[in-house]
Parts: sequence; C-alpha cells; structure tokens
Amino acid sequence: MDLAESLSHSKWECKYHVVFIPKCRRKTLYEKLRPHLGEVFRKLAEQKASRIEEGHLMVDHVHMLISIPPKDAVSQVIGFIKGKSAIHLARVYGENKRNFVGQHFWARGYFVSTVGRDEAVVRGYIRHQEKEDERFEQLSLFR
Repeated sequence: MDLAESLSHSKWECKYHVVFIPKCRRKTLYEKLRPHLGEVFRKLAEQKASRIEEGHLMVDHVHMLISIPPKDAVSQVIGFIKGKSAIHLARVYGENKRNFVGQHFWARGYFVSTVGRDEAVVRGYIRHQEKEDERFEQLSLFR
C-alpha cells in the first residue's frame, strides 16, 4: 500500500484508463494542437486533485491513465478536462478558425476502464499504441 495516496480519513489508489476523441475525428486541426494538449490536460487534472500518470495523444484520439480521488466522480473530472481544454483551445488557437467552437471540439462520450493489478499492462499499451497503429496501417497497405 506504499503507492496509495491519502485524503484526511482515507487511503486510496483509484486509477482509470480513459480514451476520448475530437468531434468528427478532426485530424487536421487536432494534429496542429496535439503538442499543446499534454500540459493543458495535466494542469486541468491538478485543479481536480487528480494526476495524469501516463498519456499519449494519438493521431485521432487521446489515451490517458489518470489517478482520481474517490471523492470525485470520474465523469465529473473527465467532463471538466474535456470542457475546459476545449475552451482553452478556442481562446488560444481558435481565432483564425471559423468553424472552431470551443464547446464542440471533443465528441460527447468517452471510454473508461478501472485499472487494478494490470496497471503495468495498461501503461505499456498506452506507450506502444501509436507504434502498433503504424504497424497495422503498413500491413493494411498490402491487402
């Protein structure tokens, strides 16, 4: 239990694998903004007393391993991160884009899975997902 964190009356270790996508998989716009999103996500997670343990911004979706205290609902934290990041992107990078509206940057849903004893497997999956996608795309070229 050395890895557990503490609140005033509890010890906890609650980690989640979360995946979400930009609306309509906006690859061209998302590709330009990818370098800026990592730090934005980390700062927003800190505001909710959460921490992004691992993350990878893929060509058309986001993977993250996030640690969220048990007092907060996963849906609230992910909704906060998606909403505030969209507003930030609209304010900072959306001045030249006619069709870029902050609250509509991310698609509505997300995937979440609890991470237990297989955390190392999830971390490895997140780290190597892009390489695996590239390998799969190369294989599909020969079909």
